[in-house]
Amino acid sequence: QVQLVESGGGLVQAGGSLRLSCAASGRTFSSSTMGWFRQGPGKEREFVAAISTSGIIRSYADSVKGRFTISRDNAKNTVYLQMNSLKPEDTAVYYCSAKVEGSPLYTPRRVYEYDYWGQGTQVTVSS
Repeated sequence: QVQLVESGGGLVQAGGSLRLSCAASGRTFSSSTMGWFRQGPGKEREFVAAISTSGIIRSYADSVKGRFTISRDNAKNTVYLQMNSLKPEDTAVYYCSAKVEGSPLYTPRRVYEYDYWGQGTQVTVSS
C-alpha cells in the first residue's frame, strides 16, 4: 500500500501563507497523479488542486485559483501545496491523495478517482 504523510498545517492569520508537504512511500510516486482535497466543519470533502505525473498539468478549484500552487518533486517523492493570501474559509483538514498509474496529461478532480489518502493536516485561518 502507498503511505502518504502530510505536514505543514497550523494556525495562521488571514492574509498569511502556509506550505503543506506530502511525503509518499514506495516506488509508484512518479507514476501517480497527486491531489489535495480539504474538508471543513460540516462540509463534504472538496477538491483543491491536482498535478499530473509529469508535473506539467495542474488544476485548481475556482476558490483557490491564483492563491494556491501545487508542485511535486519526483526525486523526493513529495508533493507540495503553497497557500498564499489565506482566508478564514480556507480553514479545513487538508488531505493528500494519490491516483496510481495516472496520466501525464490529465488531473482528476473527484474523490472517487483517487486510490490512497493521507491522514490529513489541520489548517486554521483566523480573521
